[in-house]
Amino acid sequence: MMSSRMTTRRTLLKAGAAGTALVVAGRAGFNSSLAQLPTLEKKDSYVVGFAQTDSANPWRLAETASMKQQFEEELGWTLIATDANADTAKQLADLDSIIAQQPDIIIFPPRESQALAPKVLEIRDAGIPVILIDRDVDHSIAVPGEDYITFIGSDFVDQGRRAAEWLAQATGGTAKIIQLEGTTGADPAIDRKTGFEDYIAGTFKGTPTADGAYPGMEIIASQSGNFTRDEGRQVMETLLQANPDVTAVYAHNDEMAIGAIAALEAAGRTPGEDVILVSIDGQNNALDAIVEGKLGATVESSPFFGPISYETMMRFVDGEEIEPWVKVEDRFFDINNAAEFQGQQF
Repeated sequence: MMSSRMTTRRTLLKAGAAGTALVVAGRAGFNSSLAQLPTLEKKDSYVVGFAQTDSANPWRLAETASMKQQFEEELGWTLIATDANADTAKQLADLDSIIAQQPDIIIFPPRESQALAPKVLEIRDAGIPVILIDRDVDHSIAVPGEDYITFIGSDFVDQGRRAAEWLAQATGGTAKIIQLEGTTGADPAIDRKTGFEDYIAGTFKGTPTADGAYPGMEIIASQSGNFTRDEGRQVMETLLQANPDVTAVYAHNDEMAIGAIAALEAAGRTPGEDVILVSIDGQNNALDAIVEGKLGATVESSPFFGPISYETMMRFVDGEEIEPWVKVEDRFFDINNAAEFQGQQF
């Protein structure tokens, strides 16, 4: 089932004034005023706020490093950086602290799509423009182009579809699947689950797929591993005990997939042979696991948001109309190309 937030995003990209009006009307109970998007004047240097969700895995560390390299090292600007330590309440508090310091712009990945959406409206009302990266917010609450400049990120639904398509081919359309989900309420977790489950059910974004449904592919268990390696390992250990007949694992990120590999090996299973794994992110450790034959494939999800955030910000400064979704194109890694990119990711 496709989430209402994703339906709204896709609709927004195609909608005219009438469609936008429907989205705005759905914001009753929050701030439904049509306040102007804050402007950003052209000058030599800016203060940029960056509220990171956590630093618990290589992807997040790479994202933070990319932001620091772009804004601090290359441009010499001031970057007000915080770390929420995987706590939504702390990210909200971090944003309050950043707002109080009156930066020129705030660029951040919202940890949860609904919980952070009202905060985007607060930032707008404080006169500070916002760019969301990696994760989006609920468009029934906050709308790109009206409440914040844009969302920069991957097509998470398509990432799930690509993982499902590969797994269907790799297993011949027959598999008992354990799904390791990302953080509950997080944009990529919702969408990667939707894209994967819809594809094996025979649809993609509401349209029937050419190959149709895969009735032989059954998700026998699905639980959050919170996008971390250790929780992925622990959840896999528990689910494996209850589902020893598992033949495939779909992890919403590489860290959980690597944790699952450890759990499988500890249980005497052979990842890549009796259990086929597919994941998302494209980190160096995942490419190593592909070369070793333990991980089947990974869909790239780039963490290098520094350059594209800067480029988008300056387009806004120059008065360009920014599309509501600045889409990041992602590659696909499997045994055919993983060795070529080893050590070049994060």
